[in-house]
Amino acid sequence: MTARESHLVELVDAEGRAVGTATVADSHQAPGRLHRAFSVFLRDEFGQVLLQQRAAVKTRFPLRWANTCCGHPLPGEPLPVAASRRLIEEVGIDGVELTEVGVYAYYAEDPATGRVEYEYDHVLVGDLPSGVRPKPDPDEVADLKWCSVPALLAELETDSRSYAPWLLGVTQRLALEVRPAQPDGR
Repeated sequence: MTARESHLVELVDAEGRAVGTATVADSHQAPGRLHRAFSVFLRDEFGQVLLQQRAAVKTRFPLRWANTCCGHPLPGEPLPVAASRRLIEEVGIDGVELTEVGVYAYYAEDPATGRVEYEYDHVLVGDLPSGVRPKPDPDEVADLKWCSVPALLAELETDSRSYAPWLLGVTQRLALEVRPAQPDGR
């Protein structure tokens, strides 16, 4: 078990209100306990989002493609603080302002590991500063790629098994809330 598996997460009810705490490991044991999480998307100057292929050592959905990074805030920890920490830990990127664009609650069982995801997932987006390059931690990330949101949504509809089960829902939240800038700047 990794050290992160012993961290506490905030258990929540269906409306996202805190109702207690549990360890990461306990909250991901079947049947799972609904807890607060976050999924971050970083965009480049063309509006493409950075995806990561989860490392083979991940306890849930290893080697599946997912959003830029994800994780759990500590109980009471502000989401932007927790998400910024995970951006540094997973992809080596610091100093990005993040904006919450929605919430996606979901339940998914990993057939390979027997672990579950039962999360109240806050979706955050930020713009990668020009010239900044990701430096992924190989213990967290197997590979990276850029993809447009429309292409990602189309791919998720045709090949969902290559992707983490939450990626469709969080990408749909992103697509609903974030509109690309118009050429005239509006």
